[in-house]
Amino acid sequence: MSTYDQQLFAFTAALQDVDPGHADVAIELEALQSIYGENSVRPWSATRRNADQDDSRPPSPSVEDPLMGWLPGDRIRFEVLTTLTAPHEAVQIRLLVTLPSAYPASSPPQLQLLSRYIGDFGVDAALFGAIMRTYIAHPGVEWNPGDVAVLWVTGTIDGIEHVKGVLGEWYNERLSLGLARQLEHEQVHEAALQKHKSDAENTPDVSSEVAEAASPQVDLPSGIKLFESEPILDRKSVFVARACTITDPAQVPLIIQHLLSDRKIARAAHPVIRAWRVEVNGILHQDNDDDGETAAGGRLAHLLQILGLTNVLVVVTRYFGGIHLGPDRFKHINAAARNAIEAAGLLDDQTKKPKGNKRK
Repeated sequence: MSTYDQQLFAFTAALQDVDPGHADVAIELEALQSIYGENSVRPWSATRRNADQDDSRPPSPSVEDPLMGWLPGDRIRFEVLTTLTAPHEAVQIRLLVTLPSAYPASSPPQLQLLSRYIGDFGVDAALFGAIMRTYIAHPGVEWNPGDVAVLWVTGTIDGIEHVKGVLGEWYNERLSLGLARQLEHEQVHEAALQKHKSDAENTPDVSSEVAEAASPQVDLPSGIKLFESEPILDRKSVFVARACTITDPAQVPLIIQHLLSDRKIARAAHPVIRAWRVEVNGILHQDNDDDGETAAGGRLAHLLQILGLTNVLVVVTRYFGGIHLGPDRFKHINAAARNAIEAAGLLDDQTKKPKGNKRK
């Protein structure tokens, strides 16, 4: 057992001994550790004041004071170490969870971001404030005072997962802004190449050959035709979907490569959010990919399922406009996907399928 796990075990045991009314809180700490893994939940000393002190050294558990200065009536504080969701699992985050003395009867937990950096990006005041308002502002996490133990433990987990989603979207925005700056630089460079081309009449084809080599076009598999939806625009974000009929899972990566060979698509924040279903020799094959937009691929897969579609691939491209859309982004992703499916005539094909014979 690691030092942090020993400390947590000692803390929860002493907490129940000193104040049996906090037995459910001890259970909650153990539940959080089982979800987020070894060393993920660390009791916070009641005398600790500096959130940015060196975290590389494990604290020395005190046999004399396993509660680390906590007294009945004090708030309970602990640190949760976790990571962002796929595809950014390598990005670690630190949260401070505070359970007020009135928790859970009338007060929700309080969440605070301890990490000064998310990946390579410094945390700003707006992000810090958004995390602090997890349980007190919309969009956030609903808290129902007095819920039974199982529900308020779930409420704390929902809060942490909500924070991970907010941080993931913030992180993707910073990545997108970096790509936007790179795109601006490339556009300036491309304009300079075009000017050089017009001035150098003796070598008119050099620049175009370089441009083509930089972005080779990948052909679609034979027999594949993509149908594109009308763009959906909301607060400067743009959503465009493409759908097609497929007959083999092996066609999917080739179609994705074709789309990513289009520089305009490849530069989107989330270029190929996708889901597909295809039946081969009576066996249904299916898969989806979020492409960095957490849970978006699963929602597309659910859309195909409820529409009863097979032998279809749908891909949604999201261009981020710099403003958080919250849950509305999923509404637009699904709407664009359905529009592309309709444009491909796949819904019409589905309604024309013969019904199964009814038993007499």
